[in-house]
Amino acid sequence: MAQLKDIKTRLQSVRSTQKITTAMMMVSSAKLQKAQKTLNNLSPYESKLSEILDLLLSKEDNFTTPFTEQREVKRVAILAIASNTGLAGRFNHNIINELKSVVDSYSSLGEKNILIYPIGLKVSKAVDKMGLQTEEGDFSHIISKPAYSDIKVLAEELMEMFLQKDIDKVELIYHHFKSKGSLIVKRDQFLPLELNISVNDNERYNNDDVVNDYIIEPDRITLIEDLLPKVLKVKLFTSFIDSSTSEHAARMIAMQIANDNADNLIDELKREYNKLRQESITNELLDIVGGSFGRS
Repeated sequence: MAQLKDIKTRLQSVRSTQKITTAMMMVSSAKLQKAQKTLNNLSPYESKLSEILDLLLSKEDNFTTPFTEQREVKRVAILAIASNTGLAGRFNHNIINELKSVVDSYSSLGEKNILIYPIGLKVSKAVDKMGLQTEEGDFSHIISKPAYSDIKVLAEELMEMFLQKDIDKVELIYHHFKSKGSLIVKRDQFLPLELNISVNDNERYNNDDVVNDYIIEPDRITLIEDLLPKVLKVKLFTSFIDSSTSEHAARMIAMQIANDNADNLIDELKREYNKLRQESITNELLDIVGGSFGRS
């Protein structure tokens, strides 16, 4: 009877846990739909912004900007975008593992010349254990609710540090949302900006036709110089939204798997419970039958 009671208690515990995982899955699903909508609206804007920049650059053969300056990397900044909470499968572990790989690739610079921006409490704790230098400040609020106003400030800080030559390169590590079941860890170069200005004659001819349809004021160079910082800020914002969308997808999948495992465990416990209960009833019947024969 003690075993039956233990199994019954465990069944109740698993069912209680399943209620929590089901609720978390529903919440993550709702957040995923909202984040995915934001990402779907933002991606065409980023693409069009880059397309306009490419069209303008196609008319300039010798355009240069401080944001594209390629120089020897003596100090690098790395933004690792993870999350503040767990229960999302290997979401945070993948970012931490990629961060370790990137840090190892810059090991020749020395730890003092590798500046980490840990976006999210999970990656922040991992960086502390690694003993790496981190930028002062709390970035956990940025990933919990990504807002353009906050990310714009961060982008401007990185751009200013690059212009002042405090850092020579900036890299981003984050998850790219391809689909609910496909999340890809990406390593992107944020600075120096790589411009797409190499086009063939046919493309240049088509671009000339498009650009000539517009009156550009005050001039192309001024417009490009104003557009470049905007492109960088939007790129960083898109990376944060991409990571946030991936986080909700990863957590929803993790909770769905937990629910499936809970269903399997409940079925096993039910079979074990019924088996022990049947054995208990059989033993009781045998005792009754045995007792009746003994009296006769």
